[in-house]
Amino acid sequence: MQRRSFLVISAALVTAACGATTTAPTLGPDGKPLPRAYRIAPGSGAKIEYRMLDSVNALRQARGVPPLSLNAKLNAAAATHSRDMSVQNRPWHFGSDGSSPIDRVQRVGYTGRLVGENISETYETELETLAAWMEDAPTRNVILDESARDLGFAWYQEDNGKIWWTLVTGAPSLAPTPGEGLPS
Repeated sequence: MQRRSFLVISAALVTAACGATTTAPTLGPDGKPLPRAYRIAPGSGAKIEYRMLDSVNALRQARGVPPLSLNAKLNAAAATHSRDMSVQNRPWHFGSDGSSPIDRVQRVGYTGRLVGENISETYETELETLAAWMEDAPTRNVILDESARDLGFAWYQEDNGKIWWTLVTGAPSLAPTPGEGLPS
């Protein structure tokens, strides 16, 4: 009896699958599928951070440079800037208070040297954003700089789906960021 029930249910599932329709992607004027907004699911933050870290380290390994480690202080600096870019509604390296990337890593207590900061305003995934950064020499250099050892990575997604990505690299064993320890 169980076997008969299993066969009937299996046949019904196969029949349903055969009749299922798939939605064709919407095509742009060039005939290619139009991009869809990437929605970051609640609770997927660690997965995204480590996917970026693993991808960056794979690129660094291919180049023969040491891997990076996630750094909580640099993550905090990146998160602050991602949200601030959204408030300003423009991707640039200066905060609404006039802060620079150097200021932001100092504020969170990072004692190493800032190597660089990459930013993006997009509806794309973190890996599509990384691919775009790798196509441009200045942003690629931030990712592949052999002095870097620490990575900060964060984002802010607006209700409309727009994502503000920030990637920060640092070198903890090098001299501190210029101006560190000086009165503000």
